[in-house]
Amino acid sequence: MCIGPKTIRISQWLPLFNPVLLPSPGVIGKFAFVRLGQRKRCFVGVSVKTKMELRVEIDRMGVVQPATEDYAEAAIEAIKSGNVIAVPTDTLYGFACDACSAEAVNRIYDIKGRKYTNPLAICVGDVQDIQKYAITDHLHHGLLDCLLPGPVTVVLRRGESSILEKSLNPGLESIGVRVPDNTFIRVIARCSGSALALTSANLSGQPSSINIRDFENLWGHCAYIYDGGVLPAGRAGSTVVDLTKQGKYKILRPGSAEEETVAILQKHSLVEDGSGVQ
Repeated sequence: MCIGPKTIRISQWLPLFNPVLLPSPGVIGKFAFVRLGQRKRCFVGVSVKTKMELRVEIDRMGVVQPATEDYAEAAIEAIKSGNVIAVPTDTLYGFACDACSAEAVNRIYDIKGRKYTNPLAICVGDVQDIQKYAITDHLHHGLLDCLLPGPVTVVLRRGESSILEKSLNPGLESIGVRVPDNTFIRVIARCSGSALALTSANLSGQPSSINIRDFENLWGHCAYIYDGGVLPAGRAGSTVVDLTKQGKYKILRPGSAEEETVAILQKHSLVEDGSGVQ
């Protein structure tokens, strides 16, 4: 069962500040955001629309919004409601949903036309969150902090202590985990109360997307499409590295940061493993 940080109800904070209403294009209304503390950069919003009205608008699907923190509240609500959103990362545009919602995960597979035997990675907001979903105690101290946030997917064993739903990637003992170097998606992951299932925003087998126009034919399947402009990293995607074995690594996909990733791994005394994931 998935657990996460408790949701902060905005009604508890209304006496503490006067919201400034910001013009918002499209149909989601107006928001003002306040930063609450520094331990977790989680944002809450004051909306001129009710949650029921917001859900009605989500049902219209395909709404394009800027990928800025001012629009994070609607993205978080969409994730909690079991919807799929399209978001920029530090590599490619991706489809994201609640990794603990089987219905939402199935929707991503349907949108992409992806085989259910192909696993999905998850995205979390901070490096320290990885231990909730995967085994990390066999890794050299500081290794994950050197690799992440960044364009790297680390493959780790889930283990019995993982709070990740077993319905995600059933039958697999490992899970790919991302902490992208992108503020917007990390805010969504922190505040959604769950890990995000994350995969590239494209039809399965088609070129990856570095611009929202690259997957315009799929907009109608998403609650929101968040526009972060043209992404500069190219279409290689993240570097995927298997870290399931103590003291060893295996590059499963070179991606956009292979050289830098290997240098960090070797600096931490890891050696290349030729046998792959087991």
